[in-house]
Amino acid sequence: MSQVAISFTLVMRVETPNTAGAFAQLATAIGEAGGVIAAVDMRSVTKTRTVRDLTVNVSSDAIGDAVRRAVESVEHARVISASDATFLAHLGGKIRIEPKMPITNRQDLSKVYTPGVARVSMAIAADPSKAFQLTIKRNSVAIVSDGTAVLGLGDIGPLGALPVMEGKAMLFKQFANIDAFPICLDTKDVDEIVETVVRIAPVFGGINLEDISAPRCFEVERKLIERLDIPVMHDDQHGTAIVILAALINAAKVVGKALGDLTVVVAGSGAAGTATMKMLLGAGVRDVIPVDRAGALNRTDRYENPHWRWLAENANRENRRGTLVDVLSGADVFIGVSAPGILQPEDLGRMARDPIVFAMANPTPEIMPDVAAPYVGVIATGRSDFPNQVNNLLAFPGIFRGALDVRASRISEKMKLAAAAAIAAVISDEERNAEYIVPSVFDPRVVDVVAKAVAAAAVDEGIARRAMVKGEGEDVPANA
Repeated sequence: MSQVAISFTLVMRVETPNTAGAFAQLATAIGEAGGVIAAVDMRSVTKTRTVRDLTVNVSSDAIGDAVRRAVESVEHARVISASDATFLAHLGGKIRIEPKMPITNRQDLSKVYTPGVARVSMAIAADPSKAFQLTIKRNSVAIVSDGTAVLGLGDIGPLGALPVMEGKAMLFKQFANIDAFPICLDTKDVDEIVETVVRIAPVFGGINLEDISAPRCFEVERKLIERLDIPVMHDDQHGTAIVILAALINAAKVVGKALGDLTVVVAGSGAAGTATMKMLLGAGVRDVIPVDRAGALNRTDRYENPHWRWLAENANRENRRGTLVDVLSGADVFIGVSAPGILQPEDLGRMARDPIVFAMANPTPEIMPDVAAPYVGVIATGRSDFPNQVNNLLAFPGIFRGALDVRASRISEKMKLAAAAAIAAVISDEERNAEYIVPSVFDPRVVDVVAKAVAAAAVDEGIARRAMVKGEGEDVPANA
């Protein structure tokens, strides 16, 4: 199976003698240690010494350490400083709060703070709905995590999760102009998480749950939806499910099959897998067969996990039993949100004509795309270095943008389905092909079409507290 190379960049400031061949000796040492010099910048030169900044690409921490040791071992060379470009990008954190207007004189101060702010505070106290008009609440989202399921790193705690949540806040701002703030909680207790979020909710217009491990994430989301009147969404569940459905809508068209005729095998019954299966069933997929480590979930066996019981009762309509390979026989679609390398090419041969394979395990998929390509009609992964990247960045900015714009009280199933359909529709019939079933995360159309579809669905469902009217050049909220 193809191996995954995850690279990063070292920036090293190195002093060497100002003699012929000194740099060549340095470059040789770096290359032999496994580094690749990407750039060389001269910092200073004297008659006897030369200082250069070397940008070196390395494939792992171990190789990075080896490169530094190799440079230090070069005779008369001295490492003045060494840093990882990724760490430099995180130095001091990646987000900050800035005022929307300057405070340059006493009049400015009196408007934004005392005494003028007292009038605004009293207006909100008399009518709390005015907080959406007169405070940051109208455009803010809390990104809440307990650090128990961070990326592929597992339980690394709230401090370990903080750089990831900062990055998520950057994405909210960059893609949807939403002010998001990381809230990393030092507790794994469901009720403590819920109570904390409820108490801080007055500041925010929405709650994005992130990297909370299953099955606790289901309970946290359910309880918060019950107690709050603002949108709450666990992105690891629903963001992933929405983009998978969008990709499947287009993949089915590529291979000439209807959603209602598809039999889909889903490996992995955690947060993302469970949400995906529920969404596929809600979208009208004929049959979804959930598979976990012990095999297909079915109505014959008994399960302590209530979410598994729900899947066993509502999916796998033919009550198939057996291993993943067993239930793949005749299936139209495989969706993996599980573990690397669990599929072999011969397994794909058991599937129906032109099988669709979404191998979503990251960074190493259930089967590598280049290995699967000869045997499938369409393949997608969560990776950016192959076509058809299924990335929840296509979903969550537009979903929260639309929900905030109409002050939706929650994010409904209808809103999620609308988001999936909108993402799929970005790709026209003329453009759609086996290597283009989802738009790029940088496609500027995506957030806008998703936001409008989600807002319209909220209005249609009666859960919007702010109507949308057609304004000049764009849709603008009424009663802003």
